[in-house]
Amino acid sequence: MSNQVTAPRAYRESAVLSASPVELVVQLYDAARRFLRQGAAAMEEREIEESHKKLRRAELIINYLEGVLDDTQGSVAVQLRSMYQFCLAHLNEARLTLDAGKVLEVSTILGELRDAWRQVAET
Repeated sequence: MSNQVTAPRAYRESAVLSASPVELVVQLYDAARRFLRQGAAAMEEREIEESHKKLRRAELIINYLEGVLDDTQGSVAVQLRSMYQFCLAHLNEARLTLDAGKVLEVSTILGELRDAWRQVAET
């Protein structure tokens, strides 16, 4: 492998290994949003298989985020779970109707959550 390929990977690995738990959540949101943007672009180009692959990766991240919620934390966990379930349902609808706009709506929601987690990380 060339240094051009391995350098970004090494940077990502270093960023993950040195991140706090809250920073890891922010990184997960960033990755999900990247896959959603890629999936929406593929959907607009009617590249259905590629769109499905990208949306599936975003869905796996959302499922993971939902799965690690600590229900003992009260209403915050309940609200996040509800938002994640909405996002997954909205992506399902987007996939069925080939509506890239719905995918971008989910990206916007995750972006708002990401920004809230970033603020937590900075405190």
